Amino acid sequence: MKYTDMQRIDRIVTTTRKLLDYLADQGITKEDVLNQEPLRWTITTPLYNIGEHAYNLTDEFKEAHADIPWAKISGLRHRLVHDYENTNWTLICAVLFDVLPGFLQEVEKITE
Repeated sequence: MKYTDMQRIDRIVTTTRKLLDYLADQGITKEDVLNQEPLRWTITTPLYNIGEHAYNLTDEFKEAHADIPWAKISGLRHRLVHDYENTNWTLICAVLFDVLPGFLQEVEKITE
């Protein structure tokens, strides 16, 4: 299925919210992510999906919202998919707990 940019943004918002809600509802901490491999598998799927939708946004859309680091978002997805064994989980924790909440706020502004 081919998505429009706004459909992709809606998917990004929904997936990001679900991921952040899951972390909060389960009381997941950075230490949990660093020490529990099954948990890392669980959190990477939403990150893949967010990155894939970001990667497939049109260039025009990305340029119109250049304040959001689309290349870094899709780059994280590519890194997780193609070099999972060398994932820096400290960096992933920073993304999950420090970056993702602000990212969600920025992307939600697009949908308003």
